Amino acid sequence: MNWRKSTYSDGGDGNTCVEIAELPDGIAIRDSKTPTRAILTFPAPSFSAFVSHLKKPTDQ
Repeated sequence: MNWRKSTYSDGGDGNTCVEIAELPDGIAIRDSKTPTRAILTFPAPSFSAFVSHLKKPTDQ
């Protein structure tokens, strides 16, 4: 899998973030601090809905 990190990952070694990889039928997510541990997978529509929700402004 071709893993990539957010451009917002913190400085230093850049290991304080999640990484994502595109799959033929969805998205895989892992913790960059422990890349050999569990990988979560989501169908593409579910991941897109999740990201859209994160981008919505919160009520103030």
